[in-house]
Amino acid sequence: MLDVPKADNKAELRRTLLKARQSMSVREWREKSDRICSHLQTSVLFAQAKTILAYFSFRQEPDLSPLFANTKYRWGFPRCVGKSLHWHIWEPNDNLQIGAYGITEPHANAPSIDPAEVDLVLVPSVACDYQGYRLGYGGGYYDRLLNSPEWFAKPTIGIVFDFAYLPQLPIEPWDKPLKTVFSETGLTQKD
Repeated sequence: MLDVPKADNKAELRRTLLKARQSMSVREWREKSDRICSHLQTSVLFAQAKTILAYFSFRQEPDLSPLFANTKYRWGFPRCVGKSLHWHIWEPNDNLQIGAYGITEPHANAPSIDPAEVDLVLVPSVACDYQGYRLGYGGGYYDRLLNSPEWFAKPTIGIVFDFAYLPQLPIEPWDKPLKTVFSETGLTQKD
């Protein structure tokens, strides 16, 4: 069992969980990521979506890339621009670049996605709690996105490994709970 620091210290909690995530063997990371992908594919939210926003795995985040070859879906990925996320359509043969923070992202000239077209947002998370709140890297990109009017009602799924699915996280007034959370053991639904 992971020794998780007291929940009111976000920085220490983030450090501990990132260290645990990066200490996984490649085999364990791949197996757990593949299980998350399998669970996602059988979920109603995922099956009913047409346009899904996702992320490219960074620092051993759960890797969802096996899903991206499914052309039934239109995939969107973020590009960091200033303090905001700009979303672009991506297809398996499209070129990518390394952007802000060393994260893989679409090129600026890739077609943009209008928020009205989005059916589901897969949200990378350092941790999520049983109420659906998430702990990110601390930049506030997803907090700002999910609190803006055009994104506020979009279905969201937090993606974490089991060890980062915790009873409670420290929350701030601007934090918005995600609709659901998926880990390698499957879907966890909020009350």
